[in-house]
Amino acid sequence: MSSKIHSSPQDIEAAFYAALETADLEAMMAIWSEDEEIICVHPGGPRLIGYRAVRESWRQLFASGEQLALRVIPQGAVTTPFAIISHVLELIGQQGDEQRYAPIAATNVYVRGPLGWRMVAHHASAMPPGSLIDTPKVLH
Repeated sequence: MSSKIHSSPQDIEAAFYAALETADLEAMMAIWSEDEEIICVHPGGPRLIGYRAVRESWRQLFASGEQLALRVIPQGAVTTPFAIISHVLELIGQQGDEQRYAPIAATNVYVRGPLGWRMVAHHASAMPPGSLIDTPKVLH
């Protein structure tokens, strides 16, 4: 595990998406908290709980070694001094074919502790076709 300390929510989120884009398992797991309460939900997948289950899921996803073309569009965030809940739109495609992508709605939760910011939850869900039309931001 890396000893890098992510000093801000922006730093940890950038590191998460860099690890995802490059399919770097060690960099990905250096972002996650080592707590057994961490949770990860990949699009269409089950809820994974605990460090081992989360690590294995990323290992399987990265097994092909294929790097992604990734664009992340922030949608909003709730921030406290010790936690951030970040809502993003992930546009994920294959390197060399950036015109075709899968839109993914994701919520990332990071907490600040003695080792800096660490991820404790990632929930990603495929968006239905045609759902990228601009809609008003209304809570209901």
